[in-house]
Amino acid sequence: MDKIDRKLIGILQKNARMPLKAIASQVFLSAPAVSARIEKLEAQNLIQGYHASIDQQKLGYHITAFISLELSARQKPEFYPFIEKCPNVLECNCVTGVYSMLIKVAFPSTQELDQFIGRLQNFGNTSTQIVFSTPVPHRDVVISEELPE
Repeated sequence: MDKIDRKLIGILQKNARMPLKAIASQVFLSAPAVSARIEKLEAQNLIQGYHASIDQQKLGYHITAFISLELSARQKPEFYPFIEKCPNVLECNCVTGVYSMLIKVAFPSTQELDQFIGRLQNFGNTSTQIVFSTPVPHRDVVISEELPE
């Protein structure tokens, strides 16, 4: 990955719908050359997808929460398929500490969140934090155009 690839990734993180011609003018390449580079980055799995940023609240998901789950290693083969099938789970991370899973969820109501937590407690103890506000929303990784040494 060279300096141009890094710049392409940075541009696409900001606006994945930017026309190829506009991207090409920013990196001083032709549109077909930019297209070929993007395809290569996708094939290498550096670019894993393109996503729309939505307002959860406007869709009726008024409750966002982080749930910490104490899970034993032997439960992971049963837990992973379960959690992957839960549509309200936005993210699930295996982490260090007393609680081994950190799960980000969105629900329309606290009642639905409570029911979900009840299902999670079949796997282990939980601790839940409900989000009041998000002063720093999800943001992209900073892509330096300088190549690492």
